Amino acid sequence: MTPSFLELIDLAGERLGGAAVSANDEFFAPKENLLRSAAPVWREGEYTERGKWMDGWETRRRRDPGHDWCIVRLGAPGIVRGVDVETAYFKGNFPESCAIDLCESDAVSQPADLERASWREALAKSALTGDSHNYFAIADGRRATHLRLRIYPDGGVARLRVYGEVAADWTRLGARGEVDLAAAVHGAFVVACSDMFFGSRHNLIMPGDARNMGDGWETKRRRGPGHDWIVVRLAAKGRIQRIEVDTSHFKGNAPGACSLEVCVSSAGIPEQSAAWHELLPKTPLQPDARHTFEPKTAAADATHARLNIFPDGGVARLRLFGLKA
Repeated sequence: MTPSFLELIDLAGERLGGAAVSANDEFFAPKENLLRSAAPVWREGEYTERGKWMDGWETRRRRDPGHDWCIVRLGAPGIVRGVDVETAYFKGNFPESCAIDLCESDAVSQPADLERASWREALAKSALTGDSHNYFAIADGRRATHLRLRIYPDGGVARLRVYGEVAADWTRLGARGEVDLAAAVHGAFVVACSDMFFGSRHNLIMPGDARNMGDGWETKRRRGPGHDWIVVRLAAKGRIQRIEVDTSHFKGNAPGACSLEVCVSSAGIPEQSAAWHELLPKTPLQPDARHTFEPKTAAADATHARLNIFPDGGVARLRLFGLKA
């Protein structure tokens, strides 16, 4: 059964700014590969001066007691709910087992500082399977900024995904004034959408500009009545003052128009009967363009926003700038 935590955001993803900051060994393959957003690949017959080229982090064969480790700075601090220790293409050279530690530390902590940090074990030593996804639920429940992957005794891991909920520092964010209430790095989350056949719903609220058409949210071609939509749980209750709908890279498949509604709801996914308030009426969109709208109606407090697109198509990014209530 696919674990439910895979629906969450990868807190360690390089798209959010995650980084492998330290490792005790990376003889065969560098630690940076662990967090690559692309799926691991196999290159038949390719070797480096140190051995077989592998798309992952791989240490040398250990000849003394102990274990290897790698420290990762999360791209967004948060509460870790699960991890995927993927060993794709590591068949005779994967670790026998792994463990996970977490800590909360200053964002500017140096590798030496992190090695001495107050780590807490979030996943006890657990067996791994080669050339596969290894899913582990995490029940730590506390905010973390860094993760330490321990592998026993040595070997290679292709990718590490760290799924969880962003826990932003609103003391700092609130001091900035206007912030993007729909940003994943601030704690926003896409809770539902009508369709995401061509592109993940989470792409819509990722940092930075979309790299290509595949880095946005795109629905299949609608052949019947109606329209597509997506619901974002805002990072914090607030008032939206500026809306940005970016259709970059979507040239022959951008929506013809969009509208935006907001509501206040304590439910994870607001009911259809929720008191939605129209903030942006149905408005034409241009292909491959960044659109900025300022609501003409008075902004109301909101916890959720629903972007409607007519009738279907792709949107690269949605930004909802406003003030925390």
